[in-house]
Amino acid sequence: MLALVSKFILKILGWSIINEVSLPNKAIIICAPHTSNWDFLIARCYTYATKIKAKYLIKSELFYPILGSLINMNGGVPVYRDSKNKLVNQVVDRFNEEENFIIAMFPEGTRKKVDKWKTGFYYIALNANIPVCLFKMDYVTKEIGFFNAINLKGDFKKEMQFIEDQYKNHQGKILANYNPKIF
Repeated sequence: MLALVSKFILKILGWSIINEVSLPNKAIIICAPHTSNWDFLIARCYTYATKIKAKYLIKSELFYPILGSLINMNGGVPVYRDSKNKLVNQVVDRFNEEENFIIAMFPEGTRKKVDKWKTGFYYIALNANIPVCLFKMDYVTKEIGFFNAINLKGDFKKEMQFIEDQYKNHQGKILANYNPKIF
């Protein structure tokens, strides 16, 4: 039922689904550009429509009674931002423990313009030896989906430059909120 409703929502909003990259059983999905509150809704509709069971990290402050249960059922994994909790190691451990685990991240970390992306996704993927799948929500072409992937080797500068180049021609909903320079 969620798949049908999500496909309907995407169709009404004018989005077309692309899938140029197959998704493995374990992966980090990075979603960009992230410039609007609509991005999460559209991305979740995509995952429901395509039946991808992706988890996502979300601030722990939202995990209070009732709402927290709904977020958990929807794939949310709480992030405790007020302490040094070694989040990268925790997520890497989860990848090592589970046979099928996909986590989606908005590496900009917020909908506002940032000087650079958060790099946790890079270190999780590198340490868990899993690919980074590139996911776009292009508000100009109204295309949503995977368009490339990268297996990291540990050359941070070169690999982040590759990712930056891949996103250079995609536009978010609010142009002023996106910085195409990611590191």
